Amino acid sequence: MSLPNHGANPHRLYEQLSIKKPMEMIDFSENVNPAGPPSFIREKWDDLFPLISRYPDPQGQPFLAAIAKFHNVDEEQVLLGNGAAEIFSLLATIFQRKRAIIIHPTFSEYEATLAANHVEMVHIEVDDITTWKLPIVQIIKDMQQADILYLCTPNNPTGVLPPREELQLLIDEGEKANCHIVLDEAFIDWIGEEASMIPYINEHPHIMIVRSMTKMYAIAGVRLGYMIAAPEMIQTLQRKASHWHINGLAAEIGASCLEETEFRNQSIQYAQKCRELFTAFLHQSGCKTTKSITNYICFQLPKPQQSKAFFHAMLEKGMVLRHTENFKGMNGEWFRVGMKDEKSMKSLQKEMTLWLKRN
Repeated sequence: MSLPNHGANPHRLYEQLSIKKPMEMIDFSENVNPAGPPSFIREKWDDLFPLISRYPDPQGQPFLAAIAKFHNVDEEQVLLGNGAAEIFSLLATIFQRKRAIIIHPTFSEYEATLAANHVEMVHIEVDDITTWKLPIVQIIKDMQQADILYLCTPNNPTGVLPPREELQLLIDEGEKANCHIVLDEAFIDWIGEEASMIPYINEHPHIMIVRSMTKMYAIAGVRLGYMIAAPEMIQTLQRKASHWHINGLAAEIGASCLEETEFRNQSIQYAQKCRELFTAFLHQSGCKTTKSITNYICFQLPKPQQSKAFFHAMLEKGMVLRHTENFKGMNGEWFRVGMKDEKSMKSLQKEMTLWLKRN
């Protein structure tokens, strides 16, 4: 059966599986900040509301200037997007009928946007899901005949961030092979800016870094993302973007979110604590886990062949996990769980414990 390709769509999931929806559901399949959006959005709503009736700034100000300042780059190095998804769609158009490398398991949007633009894809699967260890030799070999390499850093769905020296090696080898590299840093906020590869942009114009405002700031409905790259690449993509694609509310909210230092730090600390506690529970329960350092983690049951029954049982209890049917190499035998509030995490552990004891 074909399941939804993305998380955060529990109602459709219940409909497709013909499972009666319980009165209460907890959606662990989406991995945005459980703290919700920063409080300033509600507190300053009276100031934000008038923006609804105004045309937005064509360049996406004040968000554009805020991003440039936050990352210490020039505005000419920044492309704003109606979510990171728009940026991936734009990016695929300039590699139409060329060749791209995708390392699996990974975010499905890369393949979807590339396929829509008739891009030839080279698929490489990692050998070990738990460590998402990059097959460096194979990647370097394939880069010699490729135009672009997609890397999710940290990886979605595993939450693993490859060592910096490996990323640096691939960046260097990509430059030699004239192969562009796009680093999807949608979840780097959960580690910290020190883990970002943005400082490498000026020295390596063939790399592009895509970021999302959705995950850390819990503003999925606002739709806001951005890319940092060489000015020439930004200009090429900007010409393909529609006019006024960044709405005024999004630009104002996004700019203010970047000022929320304490909010980010507290969120990172909570996610780390929550992930460590849940990982310990999973190991005690005999489950295998990925070496995640983000706000989500993947696990495999002690008996992977029971995955389908477990998934359905959790749905019946209102525990919506992220299936991995559409992640190459995971074969539906892994589950991704986004970190939630303490009460929700305890509810999941309770239901999992009961099921594992019976099975």
